Amino acid sequence: MSTIFNLLSKSIKPRKTPKFLGTISLTFSTLSSLKNPIFLIPSINPPIPKKLPFNVNIHGCVWDDPYHWMCNINDPDFTSYLHLENSYADDFMDDTVNLQKDLFFEMGSRLPSKIETPPERWGPWLYYQYIPEGKEYPVLCRRLGTEGSARLGSLFTVIKKAFRKEEMLLDWNEIAEKYGYVHVGTCRVSPDHTFLAYTLDTNGSERFFLQIKDLRNGHVIPNIKADSVVSLAWAQDSSAIFYTVCDDNQRPYRVHCKKVGSDVDTLMFTEDDSRFCVDITSTKDGKFITINSNSRTSSEVFVFDAISPLKSLRRVHKRIDGVQFFLEHHQGFFYVLTNNPSTKVGMLRRENFYMGICRVEDVDSSNWQSIILPSEGTNLQDVDMFDKHLVLSLDKEGSSVMCSINLPIDANCKNVMDIKHLNPWIFPVPSDVCRTAPGSNHDYFTSAYRAVLSSPVMPDLVVEYDMSKRTFSVIHQEEVVQATRNVHTITSDHGINAKLPKVENDKHRHNHSFEGLQSWKDFSPSYACETHDVVSHDGTKVPLTIVYSKDKKPKGQSPGLLEAYGAYGEVLEKSWCPDRLSLLERGWVLAFADVRGGGGSDPSWHQQGSGANKMNSVYDYVSCAKYLVNEGYARKDRLAAIGYSAGSLLVGAAINSHPALFSAAILKVPFLDICNTLMDESLPLTILDHEEFGNPKIKSEFETLMKYSPYDNINRGSCYPAMLVTAAFNDTRVGVWEAAKWVAKVRETTCTTCSRAVILKTEMKGGHFGEGGRYGHSKEKAYEYAFILKVIGLLDNSGH
Repeated sequence: MSTIFNLLSKSIKPRKTPKFLGTISLTFSTLSSLKNPIFLIPSINPPIPKKLPFNVNIHGCVWDDPYHWMCNINDPDFTSYLHLENSYADDFMDDTVNLQKDLFFEMGSRLPSKIETPPERWGPWLYYQYIPEGKEYPVLCRRLGTEGSARLGSLFTVIKKAFRKEEMLLDWNEIAEKYGYVHVGTCRVSPDHTFLAYTLDTNGSERFFLQIKDLRNGHVIPNIKADSVVSLAWAQDSSAIFYTVCDDNQRPYRVHCKKVGSDVDTLMFTEDDSRFCVDITSTKDGKFITINSNSRTSSEVFVFDAISPLKSLRRVHKRIDGVQFFLEHHQGFFYVLTNNPSTKVGMLRRENFYMGICRVEDVDSSNWQSIILPSEGTNLQDVDMFDKHLVLSLDKEGSSVMCSINLPIDANCKNVMDIKHLNPWIFPVPSDVCRTAPGSNHDYFTSAYRAVLSSPVMPDLVVEYDMSKRTFSVIHQEEVVQATRNVHTITSDHGINAKLPKVENDKHRHNHSFEGLQSWKDFSPSYACETHDVVSHDGTKVPLTIVYSKDKKPKGQSPGLLEAYGAYGEVLEKSWCPDRLSLLERGWVLAFADVRGGGGSDPSWHQQGSGANKMNSVYDYVSCAKYLVNEGYARKDRLAAIGYSAGSLLVGAAINSHPALFSAAILKVPFLDICNTLMDESLPLTILDHEEFGNPKIKSEFETLMKYSPYDNINRGSCYPAMLVTAAFNDTRVGVWEAAKWVAKVRETTCTTCSRAVILKTEMKGGHFGEGGRYGHSKEKAYEYAFILKVIGLLDNSGH
């Protein structure tokens, strides 16, 4: 069951800069000594960190890593170096201060005074969240609902007219004021709506502690000693909470059960294999709890009764390499989403999923009584369960598709069923939607399903699909102010086009029943959103989404920004972001490359860009960059790159292989020192990441890693692009030293003049997910945009 919200919000306080213990050069020439200067840099040299000998020896290869000492973040020299780098970054960005203010004002002016979500009915309550006017972070609230208040108008009428008393359940702002930092990881309301359990990180380390609030009196239950908590699930009678805890490497490996209001804490499960992480959740109907032990590619599921948990732990299926299981329950049957090979599924590829159905008592035998297969050319990705409906998330040739099937399914027929033979209702979507994702759907007994529809040129829509009546309603859209001249209103009687797989016997597809006029707004009259297939080095077609202002149509002279991720099978985020308007209105072309290694039409897209195939991700990214220039979307000397976390690996590797391809780059909490990190199994995520990237202790995998590892392939003497590299001191996912080592080595190895435009900005109290709430995010974006506008040479004409 998903959380009601999923915000990763932070706040920080300033920290006094200690005295620098290393060395620094005090004077040097400015960029004006170059033949064709386009921006200014500080008159002083960037910081020079100390170098200490450190030999790396593996598989007969020996090399020196003089910046290895930075891995010790407790070394006062390191913290001093970071502070001095921050000062150098401030000096470098000094001439952009006014531009940053302008950008921040623009972004802030597009935000409504109050940001809110549509209320969601769950049992007798309406749950919702909003960010109060002038505040940085959200609050979670609820009111008692009224029968029949399922539509947007009636829901907001209930709230705005104060028909029921509002209860404030959790206020992020209060936590931020108390600790100086807030990150709420997981929230779970108890089945009887009496308690709120949530996990809290107050320093950015992602070591969450458990809190339980009694919603009857608003008090946090004292003396709950549970640290390093990740996932939560409630017992069906709300008397106990199940939770996972981490080992020293922040791997969730144990499941505990704690009785509410008591000191009793029972250890229920331990995962000893360091390649696997443990997650706990409940089935949608609350009758069973599942313990899911997952590696990057495999999973094993244990299930127990949510009423008598200490007596009924059962394994669904023994662990098989490359096979995954995900389990739901409906009226005495388990519905298991899996890719477990079976003679019944015929030629279905192993990486593709199907759904097996069996009686509860037969779950450990995998003797499926029925099997549901996706239609040809369609891949089954996820499921959601309701009392009378099953929702399937599918992919059809790269397009997100969702449908519902009426329950119960006759599981006694003992045969294989194609989805198309189960009379599915394909959820209609607007024609220009890039992605359809599940919304918040807690109530098992409802017939209404919420989905979030997103596009780079359309503010996110929340659409409610009535699965019984097979009608839908647009119930909420993200508001954008100060941009009304660009808005286009579309009405549902002519704006719907379900770009979906052809389904036989789909009599509802073109016969939708609308209750009232449906409308939503998009920016397509002002901004183009195009999808292109870019041919990579091996002939593979890579999807590239390109967005630009129609008033400033690119003619080979536009600046461009190319983003990609390409790891863990994650789909690149391309949904609406109003901050991007600040670049689009300045004539920028924004591009998003869905390179291999990320999410695609089926799991093979991930596999083709991971492990021994990781270079495909880099080749895809380079091909997309060249496409933007060759097809006239971006000017050759005005193309910038951006990568976040593992996405920065692509950018770093692309810069090493094609130093002149980009004029600027932004590397955010970057994963760059790949070989050294993957050799250190004491670090969080290292052992898990061996499946994604490779294990350097295996010679063949080491050789592959060394071909593209950004830190190990910097070109001596080459002119590298200007770079903004950001890091967070308390980041436990990607060590702060990776960014610092990269910057230090780039400055030492590459052109000494160009490398002075490489800056490192470290958040000294932040974590992996950045700083601040809604205003903090805009401030961060304003800094990044000001950087690329400056180094591309557009600082002087950075207005609209």
